[in-house]
Amino acid sequence: MTHPAGRLFAVDWGDKRIGLAVSDELGMLASPAGVIARRAGKRPPIAEIMRQAESLGATGYVFGLPLDPSGDETDRSREVREVAGKLASRQSLPVRLVDERFTTSAALRSIREQGGSTRGRKGDVDAFAACVLLESVLRATAQGVEMGERVEPGEPT
Repeated sequence: MTHPAGRLFAVDWGDKRIGLAVSDELGMLASPAGVIARRAGKRPPIAEIMRQAESLGATGYVFGLPLDPSGDETDRSREVREVAGKLASRQSLPVRLVDERFTTSAALRSIREQGGSTRGRKGDVDAFAACVLLESVLRATAQGVEMGERVEPGEPT
């Protein structure tokens, strides 16, 4: 993923929570950056995502694209495409969609391998899933591989 020097901001979209992660300025390390709670029936919190990304000095966004196990679109992936398109239309930083299959299971496995419990830590798991997604993008970028697809402003859903 070619992007301006600086921090990438990853978004792991969920029904109840949105996990967030941010890279360091060199694009080598990813760190969990918390969660945003979603409220049923309310508009997607695009402005809050933008505020958090700005406060962390983000220079680009990576949205996890939740495809089904065979790689097909889902209702959630269509929702993420719509939200990412709206975000791209509201600001000038690049926005990419990257396949996020298995990031949550990788996050759960990593927490357990470190001797931690996931009980009562759903927000931590969501933020760590965003971190796993971002780490895969950073690894690919370091090898000169561009992951995912760029979202153009005003892109139809």
